[in-house]
Formats: sequence, C-alpha cells, structure tokens
Amino acid sequence: MPGQDHTLYALRDGGAWITLNRPEARNALSAPLVTEVYDHLVRANEDEAVRAIVITGAGKGFCAGADLKNPPGRASPSGRAVPFTEVMTLIQEGPKPVIVAVNGAAFAGGLGLVGAADMVIAAEEAIFSFSEVRIGVIPAVIAVVCLPKLGRHHGMRLMLTAERFDGKAAVGYGLAHRAVPLAELEAAVEDELATLRLAGPIALRECKKLVRTIPRGTLAEDFSFTSEWSRRMFLSEEGEEGMSAFREKREPRWVTD
Repeated sequence: MPGQDHTLYALRDGGAWITLNRPEARNALSAPLVTEVYDHLVRANEDEAVRAIVITGAGKGFCAGADLKNPPGRASPSGRAVPFTEVMTLIQEGPKPVIVAVNGAAFAGGLGLVGAADMVIAAEEAIFSFSEVRIGVIPAVIAVVCLPKLGRHHGMRLMLTAERFDGKAAVGYGLAHRAVPLAELEAAVEDELATLRLAGPIALRECKKLVRTIPRGTLAEDFSFTSEWSRRMFLSEEGEEGMSAFREKREPRWVTD
C-alpha cells in the first residue's frame, strides 16, 4: 500500500503494532494518518497470526488530536476519506483485542483512541487533556467512547476544564489500566501480549464481544442470553481442547476458525 509513511506497521510475536508516525506534528490525526490506521486495523483483524493489536505513537507524543489543517474525513490523495468515527468503531467492534500504549501527550481526539481501546497502558509521564473547549469546540464524538470509562462525574469536570493530568491520574479516572515509567512501557505491553497469547484466539474474540455486549436487557434476559453463549463455547472445538489440555496438564493446541 503506497503512502504509508504517516504510520508504521509491524508484526511481533502475535502482536500487530501500529505506530502513529508524525512526531513532528505530535502524531496529529490527519486524513492520511487516519486512513492508514483504519487499513492497518483491517489488516490485523484479518490476519490469523495476530492475537492482539497495539496502537502507540512515535517520538515524544502519543496523539495531539485532530490535525486542523487536514482533518480526518477529508479526501486523501488516493481519493479515500475515512472518518475518525470509523476507526473508533473498528477498534471497539473488531474481533481482536486492542491495546493502546500512551507514550506521551494524548489530547482531544487522541483520547478517542484511548477511550475506544480494550486495554490502555500509559507512561506515568504522559499528559492527557480534553482540550477542545480551549479552542471553542467540544469533545463530542470522543465522548461516546470516553464517558463510559470516565462516568459523568469525572467526565463533566475534565471536559469542562480541559485540565491536564498524568498517567497515574488516568488510571484513577478509569481511562487507563496501568501506568508505568516511560522506559518500561514497551515491556509492560509485551507482558500483556504474553498473557493474551495464553488464551484461545476464538475465546479472546468472544470475550471481547461479551464485555462490549452486556448488559443488554433485563437480568433474566442477560442470564438467558449468556447461558446459551456459554453452552456454545463449552461445546466448541476450542473449548473441548482447552478443557482436555487442563485435564491432561499440557499446553493447549489452539486452532483458528
């Protein structure tokens, strides 16, 4: 695929690493960058060798938000225009777990990637901010993925004030799962990937779907829905293999569907 210099893609031990690669612009979300990220997500989700996807940034910043000179959704030289909402949707609805590794400043739209991710590991030194109100706009579309993590209590204050906070505070607010020193960030992500590799690939897909789906109705409806889901997984080829491996005290021989 031509023109991939706005991002980098690498496959390492079952992890598909997507790196935002505009360090001179603090990895701002330009139209070409967003299109490339979308294409990489599609590629990783379709690759049976990929167990999980990692999104991080090059240089000192993670993502400064939308590029106001060339915003997402504007047609690229190829003629394609991928809205940023499609990237966030694919992160949430795609079958593979997505880990966001926040290596530096994550402002405005950059927090859309954080909010959409399944797992977030942040550098303690990273700075976060819903900075939109400072330029007279609001964090509208990213609120869809960030508010479920923040809740209205934290979300209201952080979005009204544009306050800057670090990686440890992001954990406290529910935006990140772990905060580690920047020098340990990649190793922390590799630890998470190693843990995910222990799981069945189909089980990972179904578990992500489960967490994104429940609750969906009344308690009785949810119990009925999940009981049937559980039955299908126990009777699946992967479920049978996992239980056999446990009984026989050996490593499971996972297969992909």
